[in-house]
Amino acid sequence: MIKKLFKRIIVDNSLGLTIVYTLGHIVIAALCNMIITGATLDMATLDAVIEPCINGVWFYLLHKWYKKSKTNLL
Repeated sequence: MIKKLFKRIIVDNSLGLTIVYTLGHIVIAALCNMIITGATLDMATLDAVIEPCINGVWFYLLHKWYKKSKTNLL
């Protein structure tokens, strides 16, 4: 029963898989930050959460610019 639920939520569902991937990314980034820089857990976690948010905004702006540039070239 739990195996079916796990499969339905995580394996067969893009949103579920995305959430698990994102949480894993945050944990891995925080641990790497702690090991590489010696940061405290709270600072490393804060960085691991903020950095992807900034990258998301950057990607959004880049994609809008790309679409506009592509349209102007055609």
